[in-house]
Amino acid sequence: MSLELDQDGHLVDYTIWNEDVAQELANSLDLELSEWHFQILNAVRQFYAQFGHSPATRPLIKFLMKTVGPEVDNAMLQDKFKTGLVARHLSRLAGIPKPANCL
Repeated sequence: MSLELDQDGHLVDYTIWNEDVAQELANSLDLELSEWHFQILNAVRQFYAQFGHSPATRPLIKFLMKTVGPEVDNAMLQDKFKTGLVARHLSRLAGIPKPANCL
């Protein structure tokens, strides 16, 4: 699969995103996406559609706690997505642009 990515590794066209695209992006983290991962990634895409921008970590966690479940926290996301850069990597895997506050 050949994906057009920007210099930060995010999809140039977020509308082409689907579960196969997400898994292709997750391969760089050596991560096999499960139904739970897709529930989180779809919520990240919902945040982007609702607010018009990619989320920073704190608003993302609050949104996920409301939409996915109160058990979702930063440590859980770091563990299950194998990253310390939660907002950055979840946005990338969800096919949306890099959050504005990320380096």
